[in-house]
Amino acid sequence: MPNERFKVTIAVNLLLRREDEILLLKRTNTGNQDGMYSIIAGHLEQDELGTSAIVREAFEEVGIVIDPKDVKFVQLVQRLPRDETEEEYLDIFYEVHIWQGEPQNNEPEKCSELVWCKIDALPNETIPLLSQVLNNIDNSNSYLEYT
Repeated sequence: MPNERFKVTIAVNLLLRREDEILLLKRTNTGNQDGMYSIIAGHLEQDELGTSAIVREAFEEVGIVIDPKDVKFVQLVQRLPRDETEEEYLDIFYEVHIWQGEPQNNEPEKCSELVWCKIDALPNETIPLLSQVLNNIDNSNSYLEYT
């Protein structure tokens, strides 16, 4: 019997930037970090490119249209499980400054509100990973190991 290779889950994340602000989504009824602010995110599907995935997620979650050429890679995060219920992830973070449409909450069953927030004044209820990613990007680092 051949050895099965290790598999990791891949997530795409979007820093939707408007000048010195980013769009935050407040998680609700997800079973994971509910009540915390996060960003547009989702899982990469089989045979899907990362930029295609984040364009799809942005449209599904907040109804905006993004041209893939306007998507910029900014960070790769290797995220180890913190307990036996979590999976190991590779999180790909992208940034976009240009889009069409006004963001709206298209998933009220998973998100209780959308807020624009200054990057240097994130709410206390922001998921810790996001704060570390933003700090890492500000320090010109494109890779983060999150344990």
